[in-house]
Amino acid sequence: MTAHRHNTDNAINNLLYTITSFNMSSFNKCWRSLLQPQRLLIAALMILSSLAMSAQAATVSVSNYPLFLLSEAVTKGAPSAEQILDPSEIGHHGSISPGDIKAIQDSKFVVWFGASLEHNLATSLDKAPNAISLYAFDAFTRHPLRDVQGVAIAGTLDPHIWLDPENAKAITRALAVIHSHANPQYKKLYHANAKKFAERMDAAVASIQQQTAQNSILRKHPYWAYHDAYQYLERATQLQFAGSLSVDEDIAPKASQLRWVNDNRPSKTMCIVTQSEPAKGLLAKLRPVNSTVQSEDMSNSKDFVNGWQMMAQQIRQCIS
Repeated sequence: MTAHRHNTDNAINNLLYTITSFNMSSFNKCWRSLLQPQRLLIAALMILSSLAMSAQAATVSVSNYPLFLLSEAVTKGAPSAEQILDPSEIGHHGSISPGDIKAIQDSKFVVWFGASLEHNLATSLDKAPNAISLYAFDAFTRHPLRDVQGVAIAGTLDPHIWLDPENAKAITRALAVIHSHANPQYKKLYHANAKKFAERMDAAVASIQQQTAQNSILRKHPYWAYHDAYQYLERATQLQFAGSLSVDEDIAPKASQLRWVNDNRPSKTMCIVTQSEPAKGLLAKLRPVNSTVQSEDMSNSKDFVNGWQMMAQQIRQCIS
C-alpha cells in the first residue's frame, strides 16, 4: 500500500515536470533575450504582469462528478476545481459544448480518468498538453470487465476505479500533488486534506466491515447488478457478484440472460442493484427479489465518503 502511494506521487510529479519543463525552458530563453538595455522596460512590464497573474489561483479542471467530489475533499478551504461534465454524466455518452472546450484550454491542468470511461472527452483531451489521465498510472488497483455471468474478460479495464476505497485515497493524493503544482501556496492544505480524507475513508470501510461481520446473511448472499458497475466495492464490503442482466445500463436484458440468472440464483431471495428505477415487469421476472438504485457516478452525493458509505449500506440493506 505504501509502495502504491509513493508510485502515485512520483508518477504524478514526473508527469507534471514533463508538462511544465518545456514552458520553463521557453521562458528562460525569452528571459535571456530580454536582458538587453533597450528591452528592460518591456521585461519589467512582463514581470509585473506575471506576478499579478500568479497572485490569482490557477485553474485546475476535473472531468466528471466522482473526480470532482474527490477534488473537493482535497481543496477544502481553497478554490475548487472546475467540473467539465454534468453530475449525471460520467462520460459514456453525449458530447461537450464549446464552453467546455474553452474551459479545457484555459485550465492549468485538466484531470480525467481516460478514454475508456470518458469517450466524449477523448477527442479534446487525448493529446492536450495540459491533460492528465489517471488511467495512465499503474498505481491504482484495476479489475477487468466481467461478462454477464461474472467471467473476467481478458485485456479489458473496468473503468469505475474510484469505488475502491484504496483507489479513492490514491486519487486524492494524486490530486493533492496536481493542485500543489498549480497553486503551490495551498500545498500544505492540500496534503493535509488528503490525509484527512484517507482517515475518513478508512473509518467508513471499517464501519461497513464491522456491520457485515455481525450479519451472517451478508456473508453468504451474493448480489445481481443490472449493469456490472460495482466491482470495486466488493473487496471492501465483502459483496459477492452473481451476474448482471445487461452489458450496458441502456440496453434491455436478453430473455436468455434472465433465464440464466434465475436458473443460477444462489439464494431464493436476491438483491439487484440498478442505476435507475427498474421496471416492475422486469422485477416480476426475477421474483423473489429486492432492488436498490445506486448511481456509480455518485451524483446523489455532496461528499464522497458519505456517498460511498451510503451506497454500501443500502446494498447491505437490500441483501438483508
